[in-house]
Amino acid sequence: MNDLPDRLRELLLDSGYTIDGVRERLGEVAATALAREETVPALRATRDGDPLGTLIRLWWLGAPVEAPGWLPVDGLAAAGLVTVEGGLVTSAVHLQPWETGGYVVSDRKVRPGDPALREDHVVGAGGASANLAQLVSRRPVERALDLGTGCGVQVLHLADRARRIVATDVNPRALELARLSWALSGVDGVDARQGSLFDPVEGERFDLVVSNPPFVISPRGRFAYRESGFEADGFCRDLVRLAPRFLSPGGTCQLLANWLHVDGEDWRDRVGGWLAGTSCDGWVVQRDVQDPAEYVELWLRDAAEQGTPRYRELYDDWLGWFESMGVTGVGFGWISLYDSGSLDPVVRIEELGQRVELPVGDYVDEVLAAIGATHRLTDEELLGARLAVAAGVLEERVGPPGAEDPSRIVLRQTRGLRRTATVGTVEAALAGVCDGDYPLDPLLAAIAELTGEDPDDLRAKAPEGLRPLLAEGFFHISTG
Repeated sequence: MNDLPDRLRELLLDSGYTIDGVRERLGEVAATALAREETVPALRATRDGDPLGTLIRLWWLGAPVEAPGWLPVDGLAAAGLVTVEGGLVTSAVHLQPWETGGYVVSDRKVRPGDPALREDHVVGAGGASANLAQLVSRRPVERALDLGTGCGVQVLHLADRARRIVATDVNPRALELARLSWALSGVDGVDARQGSLFDPVEGERFDLVVSNPPFVISPRGRFAYRESGFEADGFCRDLVRLAPRFLSPGGTCQLLANWLHVDGEDWRDRVGGWLAGTSCDGWVVQRDVQDPAEYVELWLRDAAEQGTPRYRELYDDWLGWFESMGVTGVGFGWISLYDSGSLDPVVRIEELGQRVELPVGDYVDEVLAAIGATHRLTDEELLGARLAVAAGVLEERVGPPGAEDPSRIVLRQTRGLRRTATVGTVEAALAGVCDGDYPLDPLLAAIAELTGEDPDDLRAKAPEGLRPLLAEGFFHISTG
């Protein structure tokens, strides 16, 4: 039935099975309980038997429902989306509304007590999917690649800004469900290809590459959706090193990754080594770090293996493997590569544990541009530039009550990445006067005259203090 996706989409929309419709129907208590994998409040909120309640039970909660006359049960069963037994309909997949206005189809959610996952399990859209979607640049592109598309969710976000999209996955079942996600969401023309890493697109180039890869670091690859079978964090390493070969000039690659923290090694050196030699500007952000036990527990819960007979065995084996490599933690974060065309690429590696303004994709191109431009700006060019303080930057002065001078001056961003920086009196003074009207050099001369400092010394020292503030977005160069 070729028209089944269209008919099903119309039924879902007419019934109010949307992000807003589900939220309103469940209410805060049931929705919060679902986040803890507790379904009883949601089942109570959907027991009236109306179309919306029935669809939530069937597609989201995975509960059997009595076959309603308005649901095309025969067509859904023929397509393998439901099973029918004794007048009860049970979903064979998880079908959820997504924030783009489309729908995402995956294998059913796994909850405690459910059967073990199949090796080719296709996970649904969740926190990592949303995280990547928030990170990716919003600029329109000609060609985009979604590497490791899974259930196809990133394509839904790319559809309104990429003229052509290629989506790949090593798992043929993932591509099967992704195609259904796209059909239900009204997205057509996606070129879906099976294969690992960049094998399906050898010799091609893209303006944008995005990937939520199988980044989980484990002793062996048991589940295709999360583990690659590569040694340790080698899959993410190879992905980063290979990506530049597939970027068009000015192209960007953005992905999520895990990396190891190893005893006696700085994680920045480890991940920085992945980017060395790529000839691209790079930005690595560590958003979280888990100790080995936390990490193992997270992914055993993810596969609903907590409480099973093999739980202790799997837990001990995984921890022993980490111990054999000297692992002290596992980092999670973002990696962005930008083919700037420069012969002097720059890589910035940092930790951002604070809440940031979303979506990062609205300003990520500015972040990458600032990192590269600041690195390549000579001291003379910086002194001749007209700087302006970025919007939303505040100054905080900390010190004992009544003290003449503060013991610490902090610049704080209230927008964007919401970074903070401890600065000296000169940088603080410049933050008070830089509005893009005057070059830096005469402003420094004026500050030297007010403070009694040697103007030549101030001029020599200022670029070193200002360069990181410019790279981090506290100042920007005015072009007006």
